Amino acid sequence: MSEITRRGAVGLGLGIGLGAAAAGLAGCGTGNDEARPPAGPGRNPDGGAHSGRMAAPQLIGDGSTAYTGRQPKQPTAPVPLEPGQTPPQFVIFSWDGAGEVGKGLFPRFLELAANHGAHMTFFLSGLYLLPESKKRLYDPPNNPVGASDVGYLTDAHLKETLKYTRQAWLDGHEIGTHFNGHFCAGSGSVANWTPAQWRSEIEQARSFVKTWRTNTGWHEDDPLPFDYDKELIGSRTPCLLGQDNLLPTARELGWRYDASSPGGVQRWPEKRQGLWDLPLQGIPFPGHKFEVLSMDYNILANQSKNSTRGPSDNYAAWRQQATESYLAGFNRTYETNRAPFFIGNHFEDWNGGIYMDAVEAALKEIAGKKDVRLVSFRQFVDWLDAQDPNVLDRLRSLEVGEAPKGGWSQFLGDVVGAPAGATGSTA
Repeated sequence: MSEITRRGAVGLGLGIGLGAAAAGLAGCGTGNDEARPPAGPGRNPDGGAHSGRMAAPQLIGDGSTAYTGRQPKQPTAPVPLEPGQTPPQFVIFSWDGAGEVGKGLFPRFLELAANHGAHMTFFLSGLYLLPESKKRLYDPPNNPVGASDVGYLTDAHLKETLKYTRQAWLDGHEIGTHFNGHFCAGSGSVANWTPAQWRSEIEQARSFVKTWRTNTGWHEDDPLPFDYDKELIGSRTPCLLGQDNLLPTARELGWRYDASSPGGVQRWPEKRQGLWDLPLQGIPFPGHKFEVLSMDYNILANQSKNSTRGPSDNYAAWRQQATESYLAGFNRTYETNRAPFFIGNHFEDWNGGIYMDAVEAALKEIAGKKDVRLVSFRQFVDWLDAQDPNVLDRLRSLEVGEAPKGGWSQFLGDVVGAPAGATGSTA
């Protein structure tokens, strides 16, 4: 059962101006079995500075994960913008849950990314590496032991998820977290969790990734080729809830960003409590005066209300509307303030798979344009941290859809350097 079916409808036509209501439109990842362009700055289609043979695996713990050297296929090291230089247009495609349940969506988008020089972020749900037979190992805050509002994967689909998670990291993508049980309603909702409860959830999510061999008994299967404690630097919470109490814990763990804010706008980001705050954004929604959050689920909720299987006669028009919405969001920032564009997705075939088609069409249209970089959240915050703080402050002064007066050479031509470490707000 999908998230929208389980929780019921959030009314058709909600715009992001409705704050909490819009926040509630964030969907969950798949978890129930039922339901090469020209090289630009910082891009190296041949694999980047970290390409080459992988080191022999150094197994970690029970061998579920392993250190295999620096991640392959990374862009060249980021450098500060030169005075007056036009900023790149960053576009980040991310995936909540990142479980493969036999629909072929995980490998579909790995292939798409490889064909277009793109990197993405996969927010892996820890429960997707825990067999249902071991579900009582999960003790979710404020919920019964073993409970989850997303389904556990079958063993066959758990194996597929492991396979494509390995491939994703080796292809240069980032593996973040979408935590575990995806609780969005009632007293057990993540919205009510304390910082200590978030720490428990995080420790469990990491543990399920780091001990899947023990929990499944598949000791001969290849390890995940990364140290998850070092790989994990960011997250997206279920339904975009609970960020305020998550952030203190995330900061203590040394995380660098969080992508859970609801109702963000297309402006350059700042920090909250020491982490980069990278929200889903309001983007134009063709045919409407309000904007929609830049995620497949939110577009669905404004098209088919409480159903993931709306009237099939509408699919073609809805697919086109979703595609045009993504492209309108991209074009608005690309042609004006060059703020990064964040798109969230789920491996789901809602409404006949039209949202998967829409995001694929949008990526193909965006890829290869001048100055565009299709990166992961990790790669993006690497770039942010390499910039002059005063340059970032100047970029943040641009409103949604506001082009720099006099062009970029004038707008960024006179920015004075500042001491390192002053970047962004820490409110």
